[in-house]
Parts: sequence; structure tokens; C-alpha cells
Amino acid sequence: MVFWISVAIVLLFVIWGALMPESFSDAANAALEFTTSSFGWLYLMATFGFLIFAIYLAFSKYGKIVLGTDDDEPEYSNVSWFAMLFSAGMGIGLVFWGVSEPIFHYLTPPIGEGQTPEAASMALRYAFFHWGLHPWGVYAIIALALAYFQYRKGLKGLISHTFYPLLGERVHGPVGKTIDVLAIIATVFGVATSLGLGTLQINGGLNHLFGISSSIFIQIMIILVVTVLYMLSATTGLDKGIKILSNTNLLIALGLLLFALLLGPTSFIIDSFTLTLGGYLQNLISMSLRLTPFTQNPWIGSWTLFYWAWWIAWAPFVGMFIARVSKGRTIKEFIIGVLLVPSLFSFLWFSVFGGLALHQEMFEGRNIAAVVEQDVTSALFITLENLPLGVIVAALATLLIITFFITSADSATFVLGMLSSEGDLNPTNKVKLTWGVLQSSIAIVLLLSGGLQALQTASIITAMPFAIIMALMCVSILKSLREEARLERRKERKRRRKIDQLLLESEE
Repeated sequence: MVFWISVAIVLLFVIWGALMPESFSDAANAALEFTTSSFGWLYLMATFGFLIFAIYLAFSKYGKIVLGTDDDEPEYSNVSWFAMLFSAGMGIGLVFWGVSEPIFHYLTPPIGEGQTPEAASMALRYAFFHWGLHPWGVYAIIALALAYFQYRKGLKGLISHTFYPLLGERVHGPVGKTIDVLAIIATVFGVATSLGLGTLQINGGLNHLFGISSSIFIQIMIILVVTVLYMLSATTGLDKGIKILSNTNLLIALGLLLFALLLGPTSFIIDSFTLTLGGYLQNLISMSLRLTPFTQNPWIGSWTLFYWAWWIAWAPFVGMFIARVSKGRTIKEFIIGVLLVPSLFSFLWFSVFGGLALHQEMFEGRNIAAVVEQDVTSALFITLENLPLGVIVAALATLLIITFFITSADSATFVLGMLSSEGDLNPTNKVKLTWGVLQSSIAIVLLLSGGLQALQTASIITAMPFAIIMALMCVSILKSLREEARLERRKERKRRRKIDQLLLESEE
């Protein structure tokens, strides 16, 4: 039922967007305006709350609980685990926004004048903010809930089953099915946003390297070709295609990062990283709850709210995927790993590529800002071109985008298959192929109906109901953990009484 209802709803959006792209775009923009103006506070409060809740669980008495039986060991090494969760979580977006976002913030900062040293510092700080602890806090909550209830409590790997402490057997009825359908729809649009961004970036790379024009036709061709590639990867299974590609991604990303760091202004980049990390930690709370009711500045809606909605829309997909590869880890180990390692990599990424672009703009006389304003997809490649071996590095960046595209998409087809197959850990190829075609179709429709703006709009709208579901999920997790702790204390008292009785008998 979940599979067919979800497919029907997604298919309706595909048909609407394909036949009437202007109508689709107008309706999406109206919904976006309503969502950001009326519920922007909900995104901010919810995302900050998820982060605080995740940190609390890690350092609470529940941190020692294993996501599985007490004797389970982690299935994957730490390196493979980090590579898979990172590649699934935000690979394409990092490459797309690594140069562009800091430059955008430098030109138009959330506070104060643009194109100043203060604006440059703030630009990197907000890039850290948007790609750091908050998104991984969102992912950690869903992944933790899924892993805990599936591996510890023996329930199915479905979003609805994480509500068992609150709903009981009703998770098998209409309420549970509705939760799973909402999770699937949020996932499809969240993933389609990333696939659209990846397509734009691949087109930008091909245009820069080979002069291939940037057009809707070329972008559709890119989606079709890469769809075939990620279908092949998805049908080979988790331990072959996805694991190998994720490890390859990490190696290419590290290589590109080191290239740019060593060939660029190394001292400036390291100094920027240190300064920005301090500013980020110092201003974390104020940035987390910042809205502009008195000035009506649209900046927060265009950036922070878009990102928070995007992460929430991605969360069912990324959370389920992380849960699938995290069996055997303690809650503390799991949360610290999920929060800190990918966040630190994101900080390094923006310090290197954002710092490189800002240095070229501010001190080398390169007009990177004009490039970003004219064509956001070519900014990374123009920036890299100014380095020694720039063409090689640009080619490496294009390869990285393609591999990130494939891993994000094939991970998504795997997860959507699980969500729509009663939590089956190994969904059939038929189901995975169906979702692969549909998510690529949504990406094409969004590109046809408004490009980058339509991609952002889709994420913000579809994420709102799922933010409420996630908040209730936190209540469900806490209730179950408290019940487990209570039962554990009761068992411990029984064990102690038994030991005391045995000691007494032995003395007699």
C-alpha cells in the first residue's frame, strides 16, 4: 500500500510539472512564501532542538546502550562507516556550494555591509553554520531512532515503527502508513534537489572543460546517463557498489582538498579555518535562533531556512542509510561520530575552497564574485583554474561530482526501496529501479519548472510536515529509553538480591 500510494503521489507531481511547468512553479512559490513567512520559526526551533537532544543522549546515562544486542560488534570499519555516511549525507551539495556560498555571503551578508573583511569572516562562519553540527544533528536523530528500534527492539526498519512507544499497534494501521508515505515524499524531493544541483554542477564542469553548452537539454541528458550508472550501482547491493563508490568518493574528495590546500594560499586558509571555527562556536546559539521580524530581511529565508528544510527532507533517506550501516555501535559512539567527523570535514572543505575563492577575490584581483553572480555552476572551476595544474584539478572536481551523484542516488533508491517494502533490508531490484526512475524524473521536472529556485522551493515545502514527525520521534525515543533504563534497574536489583541470597546461603 505504501509503495503504490507513494508512487502515485510522486507520479502526479511529475505529470503536473512536465505538462504545466509554469503552473507547477507558481503553486510551489506560493506555498514557499506561506511556509517561510508563517513557519520559519518552526524550522529554526526544531533543528536546534534536534541538535541539543542528540548531544544530551550522547552524554546521558543512555549513551552506553548498544544499537543492537549487547554483544553486537560494528559491521563496518570506522573509515568505511565515515565514508558511507558522508557520501550519502551531503556530497554533491558541498561541491556545489563550496565556493559559491561564501562568495554569495561576502557580497550580501546577513548583517552589515558587503565586500568588507567583516563580511568575509561572516561568510565563512555562516557556511560552517549551514553545513556543520545542525544538519548532522537532524540526521543523527532519525538514524538513531531507526537503528535503536530495529536492532535493539526488533521492529521493522520503518519511520512509522519508531513511534511504537507512542502508537503501539497503530503503527501497522493508517496512521503508520501515513507517516511512511510522508517520509518517502520528503525523501524523493530532498534527493531530487541534490540530483538537480549535481546535474547543474556537472554541466558547469563539462562546459568549463570541454565547452559543452549549459542548457536544459544537456542537463536532461546528464540525468539520463547518470541514472543508468546509479541503477547499475544500486542493483549490485550495499557491500559492493555503494561501499566501493563511497570509499572512492572519500579518496577523491581528500585528494581535491589537499590539492587546493597545498597549491593555494595555505597559511591564509589555515588562519581562516581557525578564526571561523572560533566565531562559529562563539555564535552558535545566536545564529541558531536568528530571525528578522523587525527588518523583514529575506536572507534567512533564502539561506538558513532553505538549508534546514533541505536537511529535514533528506533526513529519512540519510537517517535510514546511516542506521543500516551503524549496527553494533553505542549511542554515544554513534552520535559523536555522526556529529563531529562529517562536520569537521565540512569545515575544512569550506575553509579550503571558500577561503581560496575569497583570497582570489580580495587579494589577487580575480573577479570571482562576478563569476558567481553570472553562473553559479562554473564558480568552482574558475577558482580552481587559477591554481597550478588547474585543469587537472577541475577535471578531478567534475569526477567527484559524478561519483557523489551516483552514491547519493543509489543510496536513495536503496532507502526508498526499504521504506516502501515494509522495511525489507534488501529490497528487490524492481522496487529500486522504480524509485530510481521516479527520483530522476522529479529532478528533471524541477529543472524544467525553474532550475535552482525550484529545487530549493521543493525542499522547503515538503520538509515542514516531516519536521513535526521528527519532533514526535524524539518523544518516542526518550520514552523507550526511559522504559529500558527502568527495566534494566529492575533486573539489576533482582541480580543483586540473588547474589546476596547466594552469599548468605554460602555463609550458612
